[in-house]
Amino acid sequence: MQSRPYSYLFSISYFGARFKGWAPQPGQATIQGRLEKVLRFFLGHADFSILGSSRTDAGVSCRLGFAQLFLREKVELEKLLPELNRHLGGEIRLNSVREVPREFNLIQSVERKTYRYFFSDSVEMHPFASAYLTQVFEINSLAQMEENAALFLGKHDFKAFCTPSPNKSDFEREVLSAKVYLTEEFRGEFFPKRVYCFEVTGTGFLHHQVRKMVNAIWHLSPEEIQARLEKSEEPWETVPTAPANGLVLWETVLRNL
Repeated sequence: MQSRPYSYLFSISYFGARFKGWAPQPGQATIQGRLEKVLRFFLGHADFSILGSSRTDAGVSCRLGFAQLFLREKVELEKLLPELNRHLGGEIRLNSVREVPREFNLIQSVERKTYRYFFSDSVEMHPFASAYLTQVFEINSLAQMEENAALFLGKHDFKAFCTPSPNKSDFEREVLSAKVYLTEEFRGEFFPKRVYCFEVTGTGFLHHQVRKMVNAIWHLSPEEIQARLEKSEEPWETVPTAPANGLVLWETVLRNL
């Protein structure tokens, strides 16, 4: 039960390459850890709590997510926003802030999330591009990847396409859209001419689900994907997890606002 009566909703963006994910970890740089450090400085105390709409993994970036801040006293955070961003160092940006009712629950208010995963099979990819793209070789054709992505549409048991935890028993998730296409999001001297994007929207995702789906569209056949979706309890060979550096939480859509 949240005892702090004032609640504020931030929209947030961040570049995750140098962070060990969202959640605080001892001795590690994390998104929530950096937010808490800056807020402690400006508020002058640590009597607050933060809740994120997504607990992204190490190296994963976010174009549009949300964070909810709980306080005991009312604070004009909108006026503080420029200085908060200045001290966040450029890798994290708070885009906006608004007060929300105390009963507003950020986790339950997430309607859908869209992830984009950027990759290239170019052998001449410059190392500078590796901050934003994953370089991968010997992948399926674009047509085959498009066919593979479409197999994930709808409600499925994704146990074969996640890293399951011992305390989780529900692996059913709904994918609303999934596609692969050539993108022009990245252009310039250091980026390859051919960049692909896997875009997937769903009501929620399991641990490593998107990155394992990416590896599956790269390397598996439609029959192999379909078999794992239909018989998730089989002792399948583990689907490798694609690297984090190509993944961006592209959009988070909230209801009840």
